[in-house]
Amino acid sequence: MLKSLSLKDIDEVVQSKIKSRNYSSKQIIQGIKIVTLKNHAEEDGDFCEIAQFTPHNTLESFPEYRVAQINRTKHHAGAIKAWHLQLKQDMIWYVSPSDHLFVGLWDVRKDSKTKGVTMRVILGDGFSTLLFIPRGVVHGSANFLNTPVSLYYFTNKRFNIKDPDEKRLPWDILGSSFWTPSKE
Repeated sequence: MLKSLSLKDIDEVVQSKIKSRNYSSKQIIQGIKIVTLKNHAEEDGDFCEIAQFTPHNTLESFPEYRVAQINRTKHHAGAIKAWHLQLKQDMIWYVSPSDHLFVGLWDVRKDSKTKGVTMRVILGDGFSTLLFIPRGVVHGSANFLNTPVSLYYFTNKRFNIKDPDEKRLPWDILGSSFWTPSKE
């Protein structure tokens, strides 16, 4: 029978470089909701119901949310689109499970219980997921793939070119390392 080892049984040169990964749950920003959808894999492809609407034109997954506009944006390979802030509207983001998009979230609301908390979320990557982003949560995304990625988002306010509800912050305000994939 094999006996367990301890760190003392590992080469001293390597010991000082060893660290453990934290697998505990990360704090979720107040108001952020992540809904995993069922993706039906079939022999000829796949199928996913992204949104079903109630008779009152709200989303079944978010019954208080009324969609006013649906948009698509393309992220070129290596692109970082950050940081954006909306003060009047909320959003729901969706990325196809065949794509992979890194999403950054940062709570900058003064009265939020999670003020200052950041989150890193992956959309796509084999899963169909809806990500609800409330107003006041700064958000951005990065495409680490070598191919373009499309992001679809549902807003509860229509875009007004005369009074756009979009504020911007520098992409590296939290440091450029925020947008670097973890190497663990």
